[in-house]
Amino acid sequence: MRIAQIAPLYESVPPKMYGGTERVVYGLTEELVRRGHAVTLFASGDSQTSARLVPICERGLRLDERIHDALAFTTIELGMVYERAGEFDIIHNHADYFAFPFARLSPTPTVTTLHGRLDLPEVRRVHDYFPGIPLVSISQAQRQHLPQATWVATVYNGIVPEHFTLRREPGAYLVFLGRISPEKRPDRAIEIARAVDMPLKIAAKVDPADREYFHHAVRPLLTHPLVEFVGEVDERAKDELLGGAYAYLFPIDWPEPFGITMIEALATGTPVIAADCGAVPEIVVPGVTGFICRTLREMIEAVGRIPQISREACRRHVEERFSARRMTAEYEGVYQAVLTRGPARLTA
Repeated sequence: MRIAQIAPLYESVPPKMYGGTERVVYGLTEELVRRGHAVTLFASGDSQTSARLVPICERGLRLDERIHDALAFTTIELGMVYERAGEFDIIHNHADYFAFPFARLSPTPTVTTLHGRLDLPEVRRVHDYFPGIPLVSISQAQRQHLPQATWVATVYNGIVPEHFTLRREPGAYLVFLGRISPEKRPDRAIEIARAVDMPLKIAAKVDPADREYFHHAVRPLLTHPLVEFVGEVDERAKDELLGGAYAYLFPIDWPEPFGITMIEALATGTPVIAADCGAVPEIVVPGVTGFICRTLREMIEAVGRIPQISREACRRHVEERFSARRMTAEYEGVYQAVLTRGPARLTA
């Protein structure tokens, strides 16, 4: 099958530091190539892939300080994809709703995986204006905010388990990984660590939109002797950081569409203590791979229950349910379903 993959341009594929969607696109693209498909990846020029790469910009836009308008490059990317649409059997869009106007007019079918939150009114308005676009959700919880949409399937994100090292013995610190933002609640992670008197390592990026929150709400908390702010980490450092932890804290306060850092932690054998929000119950098995908590007090108490969890069971859970191979096999089924259905058509 001839497949075009449209990657976001914010990070390279795979990302050099933080980046969830781009890491999923990488795992999917590599596995599709391994399975014999002819894949063309539209992404930043510093991406690494076995597929045919069409570079849109020199490097991931977040790390390029010269870039002031990222959407300009996304517009170019979509123009380049759809002017070549006849070269592909199917187009797989990971760049959100920006591709919808092109997809609705293209004879080549497009399937869009939605990687972000869908509970915002502006997002619902876009989807109401573009009915009939074939969509894939990354969790059942995510799609509940758009029940009227044309859902083809739910395909859980997958990673390559072999990229992570199973560490059978727990470490002596807690870890928070990802992004510093109000909805990710690093302040809660710090409160948990202080309550149980255990060191906490925070490995996270700070986006421009979250700098004020970081400086006013989080930075003052980093002076506590138990807290170490590591900043962003690459893949090797992330593997060591997650695998060396006692438990991974995921104290979110928003409708999380998936939460790829949870499965990365589990791949190293580290159990997850997570807030009961969004897709968390679809990823964490209570008492088997970690604990799902409704309150901060429950999260604090869950730290003492971590010895009940088998680190080997955490790893098996990822291998069985959240591998790139499983994800790719399911996307092959999605492609066939969309090809049978045909392209989305313009509606009056």
